[in-house]
Amino acid sequence: MVADYVVIALYIAGMLGIGWYGLRLARTKSDYLVAGRRLGWFMYSGTMSAVVLGGASTVGGVKLGYTWGISGAWLVVSIGLGILVLHALFARRLVKLKVYTVSEMLDLRYGGKSASTISGIVMWAYTLMLTVTSTLAFATVFKVLLDIPEWTGIAIGGGIVVLYSVLGGMWSITLTDIAQFVIKTIGILLVLLPVSVSAAGGFGGMADRLDASFFDFTSIGTGSIITYVLTYGFGLLIGQDIWQRVFTARTPRVATGGGIGSGVYCLIYGLAGALIGAAAKVLYPTLASAQDAFATIVEDLLPAGVRGLVLAAALSAMMSTASGALIACSTVSTTDLMAKLRGKAASSGNNAEDAEVSKNRVTTLVLGLVAIGIAMVVTDVVAALTIAYNILVGGLLVAILGGLFWKRGTRQGAVASMAVGALAAIVLMIVDGMDANSPIYWGLGSSLLVYLVVSLATPPTPAAVLGHWSDRLAGRETVAAEKEFTQ
Repeated sequence: MVADYVVIALYIAGMLGIGWYGLRLARTKSDYLVAGRRLGWFMYSGTMSAVVLGGASTVGGVKLGYTWGISGAWLVVSIGLGILVLHALFARRLVKLKVYTVSEMLDLRYGGKSASTISGIVMWAYTLMLTVTSTLAFATVFKVLLDIPEWTGIAIGGGIVVLYSVLGGMWSITLTDIAQFVIKTIGILLVLLPVSVSAAGGFGGMADRLDASFFDFTSIGTGSIITYVLTYGFGLLIGQDIWQRVFTARTPRVATGGGIGSGVYCLIYGLAGALIGAAAKVLYPTLASAQDAFATIVEDLLPAGVRGLVLAAALSAMMSTASGALIACSTVSTTDLMAKLRGKAASSGNNAEDAEVSKNRVTTLVLGLVAIGIAMVVTDVVAALTIAYNILVGGLLVAILGGLFWKRGTRQGAVASMAVGALAAIVLMIVDGMDANSPIYWGLGSSLLVYLVVSLATPPTPAAVLGHWSDRLAGRETVAAEKEFTQ
C-alpha cells in the first residue's frame, strides 16, 4: 500500500497547494463566488463536469450498476440530460442576468423579497445536504486506503475540502476541479472501466454469468427512471451549485458550448459506472452491501500505485461536488439569508470588498464543519442525495421555470408554490420513505397546481418589474448589473 499512500499524499498536497494559490486570485466578492466570471471553454466544461459527478455518481453509480446492471446508469444519465437541457435552453439567459444566486433571479422576475427568502431557505437546505452527500462518500475511499473508521475518513476528506474552499473560494475550487476532472477521467474511464470489464471476462463473459436483465436499459423500472429524470434531470436545471458555475462563464457562448460538452461527458461517465458495477457483480456476487462494490473492485483488482490513482479519482469526484455545494451554500447564506437579516445594503470600496470576502470565508468554514458533523450520522449516499433533490425540485422547479416562461406568474403564486411543494415533498418522504417515488410526484404536482391557481387569482406582476427583467435577460443592463452585484 506504500505506493498508494504516496499517490494519495501527492494528490492531497496538490489540492491544498492549488487552494493556496487560489487565495491570491480571490480578491473581490466576484472572484470568491464566481471566479470573476472569466472562465473559458475548457475550464468551464471541466469544472461543470466535476461539480455534477460526485460521490453519488461514482460510488452510488457503481452501486446501482451492481444491483441493476446498465439500467443503473439512469441516475447519472439523468444528470447528463439535465446539463444538456440547461445549457441548450437556459445558460445564455442566466449568464446575462449577472447575479450570484437563484434567489436573486427570483427577486428580479417577481419583484419584492418574499419569494427569494423562501427559495433561499430551500436552496440552503439543498446545498447543505448535497455537501453532506459528497462528504459522506469520503469514508468509502479512506476505509479501503487506511483501514480507519468511517467518521475518521469523513473528517479527513471533509477537512481537506473545507480548507481549500475557504482559502480561495470559487477560484480554488475551479482550479482543483480541473485537476480532479483530469484525474477521474484517467482513473475511472481509462483504468478502472477496462480493467474491471476484462477481469469479468469481457462483455461476453459478463453476459454468460449475469441475468439478461443486467443488459436491459429499462430493468430498473419505468417508475424509477421517471423519478430519476424528474429529480436529478430537473434538479440540475435549478440547483444553486450548478447555476453558480454557469455564472463563471466568460460569455453566454462559452456557457452553451462548454456545458453541452459537459453533458455528453456525464452520459459516458454514467454508462461507465454501471458497467463497472455489473463487472463487480460477476466477480463478487455475494457482497454484504452493494455500496461496497466500488471499494472492493478497486482493492482487489488494481496493483499498488494504480489503485492509488483510482482512489484519487474517486476522491476527485467527491471533493469537486462537495466543494461546489459548499461554496453554493455559503453564497446562499451570505447573499440571500444573512443580507436580509441585516437589512443593510452593501457598501463600496476596497475595505468593503475585503469585508465581503472575509465574511464569505468565515461562513464557508462554519458550514463546512456543520456538513462534516451531519455526514458522520448519515449512512446512505444515494438516500442523502435523494433528500436534497426532492426538496429542491418539489419546492423550486415550478416557480423558477414558471418565471422564465410564463409572464402571468406572480410573486404570490411563486411563494405559495415553493412553500407547498417543499412541504409536500418533506411530508411524503417521512410517510412513504426516502426511496419512494411519491415525494417528487406530490411535491411537483401540488407546487404546479398552487402556482397556477394563486397566480391567476392575484394581480399580474407590475409592468416595471417585467420590463426590468426583460432588459436584464437581453443584456441591456449588463454594466449596471455587474456594478450592483459586485459591490
